[in-house]
Amino acid sequence: MSERQLQPAVTGFMADGTHVLRARVYYEDTDAGGVVYHANYLRFAERGRTEYLRDVGVSQSELSDEEGVYFVVRRSVIDFRLPARLDDALEIQTRIAGIKGASFEVEQTIAKAGADSHLVKVDSTIACLDRKGRPVRVPKSVKSKLDRHDGAGSR
Repeated sequence: MSERQLQPAVTGFMADGTHVLRARVYYEDTDAGGVVYHANYLRFAERGRTEYLRDVGVSQSELSDEEGVYFVVRRSVIDFRLPARLDDALEIQTRIAGIKGASFEVEQTIAKAGADSHLVKVDSTIACLDRKGRPVRVPKSVKSKLDRHDGAGSR
């Protein structure tokens, strides 16, 4: 990859194969009642996935610039259990659940910091596409980095 250096996540860290990103619920994330608007959980999940990739050494901008490969969300399933509220400190936990030919599975939970149970669970399939929007295999450079942190083993 190029000479650009990946910057580590400001508020994220790896723990037992799971990436943890800390975030705060801001006013902009909530509805009029101070509860996180349902669609904003996808934004928290996206940030968690992005910081996970950054921390394992995958630069999405370099991947697109140099190899013409892009990650897209093919599918997401969200299970809402409890709401997050204005000013809550959150932990977004991200782990790779499996790697297939042209995609990988990501499991994420969003919880209040320090809590034993999660508020929301997000399971996503991330597909790899080329510049023309066609599916391509997960690049070997990416697969090797994900394999080191894959919670379920490659499939």
